[in-house]
Amino acid sequence: MKNNYPPNFQYQDFAPEFTAEFFDAKKWADIFAASGAKYVVLTTKHHEGYTLWGSNYSWNWNAVDMGPKRDLVKEIASAVRGHKDLRLGLYHSLFEWFHPLFLEDAANNFTTNKFPLAKSLPELYEIVNQYQPEVLWSDGDGNAPESYWNSTGFLAWLYNDSPVRKTVVTNDRWGSGCICKHGGYYTCTDRYNPGHLLKHKWENCMTIDQKSWGYRRNADLKDYLTIEQLVQTLVETVSCGGNLLMNVGPTHDGQITPIFEERLRQMGQWLSVNGEAIYNSTPWRIQNDSVTPGVWYTANPQEKAIYAVFLQWPNTGNVVLSDPSVTKETQVGLLGYSQPLKWKPLTQKGLLVILPQLSYSQMPCFWAWTLRLTGTA
Repeated sequence: MKNNYPPNFQYQDFAPEFTAEFFDAKKWADIFAASGAKYVVLTTKHHEGYTLWGSNYSWNWNAVDMGPKRDLVKEIASAVRGHKDLRLGLYHSLFEWFHPLFLEDAANNFTTNKFPLAKSLPELYEIVNQYQPEVLWSDGDGNAPESYWNSTGFLAWLYNDSPVRKTVVTNDRWGSGCICKHGGYYTCTDRYNPGHLLKHKWENCMTIDQKSWGYRRNADLKDYLTIEQLVQTLVETVSCGGNLLMNVGPTHDGQITPIFEERLRQMGQWLSVNGEAIYNSTPWRIQNDSVTPGVWYTANPQEKAIYAVFLQWPNTGNVVLSDPSVTKETQVGLLGYSQPLKWKPLTQKGLLVILPQLSYSQMPCFWAWTLRLTGTA
């Protein structure tokens, strides 16, 4: 701060520098749709308390009064709803780092609740009524219990009386002690990826930039996850019953930088071929192959299909799947390739799949590949 900003520069002085002059909500929504995403979660307010809509409870500390002079939440909501396959989600931080009422409540060991009554709860009602999100992503309990936040009271309204009561989904960050225990779906920790099946629906909320949730001017190329790493993370997450929420950090002038856009569009390219193994899938009885590393399973009971995603194309031209039980009716295909594949049963259980010999231009995709099995157990 001393080296780069004037004396007495405060955090609040950043607001005028948040200009968003290049922000184009339609362009953002088009990128998200191209990524293959099914829902988008916008950070409407983080822990500093600045709201991206003109909140009646954040006077002169919001995007309408200070900075862009625009209701960015409204613009995103409208653009996202312009794509029939996208659902709108809104992130909202319960606590705020600097708010004097929260600091007073914390000093009182949360025996007083001035801040949630005056600020946090009114904001939640405001964004639900105004923008009607289908995902409400709560965060930042400030080490205060759910009773301080009156989370159960708000959630009772949300699920019973709100305008989104029939469609809304919520996470597990509604007070200390709630995370990974209570919620429509669990997030547990940031970048949560347990590698095994959970009994409850969960989400892996992670960042493409491994070191930051925001935009970093000084980021190195090696700091960004490659598309191979992102596809691997997606496949591992879905195989274990989770959803993947990939974070990108936009710039102060409202742009999604090319490297983030490239990763998102690459994911969409992969899903355009392999989405059958991801969308509407369920975990199989085995998550990753017992013998062959880098093979992850999903299933579609309606189609009576099992999917085996292998992360590396083997030099041998064969893939061993040790866990499926084959029958005379077993058929194997490669998603994006029109011809059935040959296979051989293994001695006790499983099969050896003979991959087609394809040139680079004939490959259905380039980062991971999916075998579709029917007639197996």
